[in-house]
Amino acid sequence: MIRTAIVEDHALTRAGVKTALEQTGDIDVVAEAADGKNGYSEIVRVRPDVAVIDIGLGGIDGIELTRRLRRELRDLRIVILTMHDLDREILAALAAGADAYVVKASDPSNLVTAVRAVADGGAYFDPLIAHIVLRHFGEPAPEPPPPDNPLTPRELEILRLVADGVGNAEIAERLYLGLGTVKGHIRDILEKLSAADRTQAAVTALRRGLI
Repeated sequence: MIRTAIVEDHALTRAGVKTALEQTGDIDVVAEAADGKNGYSEIVRVRPDVAVIDIGLGGIDGIELTRRLRRELRDLRIVILTMHDLDREILAALAAGADAYVVKASDPSNLVTAVRAVADGGAYFDPLIAHIVLRHFGEPAPEPPPPDNPLTPRELEILRLVADGVGNAEIAERLYLGLGTVKGHIRDILEKLSAADRTQAAVTALRRGLI
């Protein structure tokens, strides 16, 4: 079971998110909160695998909550829920350390996909906002890129799958590799790209034009 917490200030929306997640059979909502302060306390107390956080919380908003949780719980995976496809909000959430971004107007299956993807070590961008990430980070870097690609062909293959939100287990299955081998490649990718996590590695690769 994927132990999940929900931080959402609208009770009806929170109930809908909980229903969408729990009816899958493999996701268990173990904590709920209606604001950032209580959300932080509950998540630190319960230590779920995944936190689904509304970006527009009152008081401590979703971006600041993500930033605080990232410092406190390094293994926590974070899915941001957003009402609008605003560039500044999405990019701020990315910088804060979120692993996935889902628009509330999307089909509930997108949220389920996002939770499963991040729980398996992947990342997820809602199709409604993926163009924003690509527009900002898919452009060439202001500085000239390094003359040599630091990644091997196999690492590039794995990184492309990471950027598509594919988790470690599925990458191993698709490429006929052992799970430990995939994890080793990803560690090497993070080191070579000086990235803190998989999402940052994918964004860095897009910015440099590697994938």
